[in-house]
Amino acid sequence: MTTILVTRPEPDLGHSTVRLRALNLDAVKLPLMRRVTLFHDLPPAEGFGGIAISSANALRALDERGAVRAYENLPVFAVGDGSAREAQFLGFTDVRSANGSFEDLVTLIAESRPTAPIFYPSGSRLSGDLNAALGAHGVGVIRVPVYEMEEAEEVPTAIIEQIRDGLIDAGLFYSRRTAAIFADLTRAALGERGLEDFGALCISRKAAEPLVEAGFKRVLVAERPDEEGMMVLALAFARAQNAS
Repeated sequence: MTTILVTRPEPDLGHSTVRLRALNLDAVKLPLMRRVTLFHDLPPAEGFGGIAISSANALRALDERGAVRAYENLPVFAVGDGSAREAQFLGFTDVRSANGSFEDLVTLIAESRPTAPIFYPSGSRLSGDLNAALGAHGVGVIRVPVYEMEEAEEVPTAIIEQIRDGLIDAGLFYSRRTAAIFADLTRAALGERGLEDFGALCISRKAAEPLVEAGFKRVLVAERPDEEGMMVLALAFARAQNAS
């Protein structure tokens, strides 16, 4: 059986693990980041044309703060189907999914032609500048960091050894930052064989870049930048692995 390392934070880590096992793939959990809710002041909902969500973690942070109800009547522009489902679960009724990347989110919002600024609850670190991207379309953005991600400081020795010994075949990487953390913490310990044999299955080319730069040789990118695309990629990798 093919064994896949899952590197994303909870609760998504658990969801992905369940899906892998439903595909008859073994899964090993390695959360490389942990979400911490921040408590900066939030603006009132009045006067906004919608709320932009580039990660479901922003919605979870708002929920932890008891702040969802204040914004639930705003249209939600979600980067993908996962964050859109999270918004619907929390009670938002007008939810629109970009079904893709950060660039797709920008397009979705710009094409809706909002007549008021967009509220953007986000992480403390950003992979894209929504304010600049939407500013080019004449759309204002008010951003408030509502969570930050704490990074793991080490990868357990047992996991390093399992990768080196071929007992863990591949890993799933859902962000550039997670991929960079993994590369920094493992490349020296894995050695040449580990870098050659381990399959790095990435949600996007951007997420793949740190792994390529670190010397990993089997770096593959999902055709779709979402969970469905990652599961298809994992299954295809396993089938190729078993056929060889």
